[in-house]
Parts: sequence; structure tokens; C-alpha cells
Amino acid sequence: MQENIIIAGHPAPAQVSTSWQQQLSQAIRDPDTLCQRLGLGAQWLPGAQAGHRLFDICVPDAYLTRIKPNDPNDPLLRQVLPIGDETLASPGYVTDPLEEADHRPIKGLIHKYANRVLLIASPACAINCRYCFRRHFPYSEHSPSRAQWQEALAYIRQDTSIHEAILSGGDPLAASDRQLAWLTEQLASIPHLKRLRIHTRLPVVIPDRVDDALLAWLSATRLQTVMVLHINHANEIDQTVVDACTRLKQKGVTLLNQSVLLKGVNDSVPTLAALSERLFEAGILPYYLHVFDPVQGAAHFDIPDAEAKALVTQLLEHLPGFLMPRLVREIPGKASKTPL
Repeated sequence: MQENIIIAGHPAPAQVSTSWQQQLSQAIRDPDTLCQRLGLGAQWLPGAQAGHRLFDICVPDAYLTRIKPNDPNDPLLRQVLPIGDETLASPGYVTDPLEEADHRPIKGLIHKYANRVLLIASPACAINCRYCFRRHFPYSEHSPSRAQWQEALAYIRQDTSIHEAILSGGDPLAASDRQLAWLTEQLASIPHLKRLRIHTRLPVVIPDRVDDALLAWLSATRLQTVMVLHINHANEIDQTVVDACTRLKQKGVTLLNQSVLLKGVNDSVPTLAALSERLFEAGILPYYLHVFDPVQGAAHFDIPDAEAKALVTQLLEHLPGFLMPRLVREIPGKASKTPL
């Protein structure tokens, strides 16, 4: 794979809105515009159109500026550009690779592991990653209203073994701060809950999402707050992302990162080492390195487990232990992530 590790992205577009909501509403949502903006040749358009019909494109300008133009092998571009391979049916790759349908006792709630539950806080994302394991998730069936959230909250209240609530999606930070503040207040009122964990890509994709309104409700809760970011390559971390992380840490939020090992994106020792180093510079600790979940439409990102293990073994020679992410696979029905 061609190495292309940079820290500074492109100059920002001439006009970038300061409102994260406006930036999200103005995100690129069609393959023609994406290819044109990045100077990709006409040969990339048919595959992009075909993949887009299966799973919509969504790329905000704040992320687009970190992609090298005229380079179809750019590691950030590969995460967001649909290709024709997405239309191929691959044996063993399914629409629900983690079998989450078996663990949804309440609308909007997933309960797979002891002591913690996951809430689908928003069906929307700021960016549609082509490898997403929930690209086929029935979000229309799991987007509760406030009244419907009461059933999920009652489920958590009656199970005193639950100590942690995880906000996921979609991307939970695509929801309004008013809604998230309300939901957090409800969760904090449950005595046996200790932690609030938020899995999000928005502070990376649109760093302006870390605004005063977000910081206000995050810092007001009694719950310990952990934010797990999702960054796969060092080039995703520019100064605006570092500044957003600094604001979060100043409010006492613990920042972790989980990555997915992706062919053609980060499947080399230098790339993974640079990612861990850059994460630590931004105040983020590496957490998990997931091997690929076998979701239909994204098999071209998959890497054999033996190759993944070899990469991590070599990575140990380049990083101190505290910068080593744990290589794991999520296996349906298991009581936890499975270390590899």
C-alpha cells in the first residue's frame, strides 16, 4: 500500500459555516460531486454511483479538506468513496454480522454484554463509512421518541447490574444537544449507573460539533463520561480535531479511540504506528483495533486474521505498551470481545 501520512490537510474551503448543523446539512451526498471535488477521473463514477445506490454517500467539507485530491488511493478517500465491489455478493458476508437483532429487547436498546447497554441515540451519521457494520441496520424501527425512551429507561432502572450506558447510532452526536441533555439527565437519575460512554465520529468529521452546548451537558452530569472516537488513520487528525479534543479533555471527558483494520487504509506497521503516535499527541488513548466485521457490501476491506496478528506483533516493536491498541474480534453470542 502506498504510504501517504500527512498531518496538515488542504486549505479549508473559502466558505465554511461555523454551525455544525449547517456543515452537516451541506455535506456532499452524491457521487458526481464527490468525484468532481476530488479530481477523480470518469472511470471512478460508475462504481461510485452503484455503491451509492446501496448505501448513500455523506462527506462533510471539514473531512473532505483532509483528502488528497487526484489520488484514488488516499486512505481517507477509500473510507468514503463507494466502488463497484460493494455490489458483489460475497459468501459469508451478511447484513447483520454481529447478530444484533437477537439482542434488542426494547426499541432503541441493545443489550449484549453484562453490566452495560447500548442506546441508539440517533439514526443519522455525519459521514457514511463504506465499511460500516450497521450499513444495513433498520434505523427506522429504532429511533424512539422521548415517550418511547421511557421504556428503555425503565428497562435500565429495573436491572441494577447495569453500570454503564453507551450512546451509539448512527452517531449519537448527530442528535440535538437538547435531546442529548435530556437523555443524559434521565440516565443520571438511575442510581446504579456509573458511566456514560459515547461512541462517535462527529468530533473528527466536523470538529465544530464540540461547541459550548455540547460541553455544557457533558460537564453537568454526575456520570463519568468516556468518549470513544473512531479514527483509522493519522491523516484524519488535523489541528481542528486536536483543538476539539482539548476542549473535551478540559471538561473531564476521557478520550479513547477504536479503529478498524482496513485493507488499503491502515494495513501496515508504519501507518498503525503513526496513528497511535498522533492519537496520543491529540490526548487520545488507543483502545481497540477491530478486525473487520463481515458485513455485506464491504468484503474488499477485509484482512485475514493471521495477517492482522502479524501486523500487531510487528507493531509491538515500534510502540510502547500504552500506545498499543488491543486487537479484537466481536463474535456473536460471546460474552465479550475476543482478543486475537
